[in-house]
Amino acid sequence: MSTTTPTALVPLTTRDAETLIAAARRAAEDAGVTVSVTVLDAGGHLLAFRRDDRAVLISGETSTRKAYTALQLNAPTADLVKPDGPFHSLPTALDKPLLFIAGGIPVHRDGRLVGAIGVGGGAPEQDHGFATAAVDALAVIDR
Repeated sequence: MSTTTPTALVPLTTRDAETLIAAARRAAEDAGVTVSVTVLDAGGHLLAFRRDDRAVLISGETSTRKAYTALQLNAPTADLVKPDGPFHSLPTALDKPLLFIAGGIPVHRDGRLVGAIGVGGGAPEQDHGFATAAVDALAVIDR
């Protein structure tokens, strides 16, 4: 009888978080936008945070809530902002409020949720693009 040992899940590391932040900031700089970027681990704990000097102050809070929302619902926040979306009016009993604004994306490794990134400071569709660029950059390294 053959048994297969499941591969161990490699958690999101500080180095991964730095890669995500650098890639998101590069994409934002290329667009001429100042942003805040938050990376959370699978438990919802802050792994890394960076706010550009001229980013609006509230972007720090929005980037964190976007990451938290993407993590808790395991979905990009851009997919959740539609008025007819499945979670649009979800009340929350969580200790942190969810934020249904584009810019949060869950991070997966080997098909499993390992964390999330949130970007705030640009228009929602820009923030979504910056977060997507970051996740894509990490995927290249993971290959």
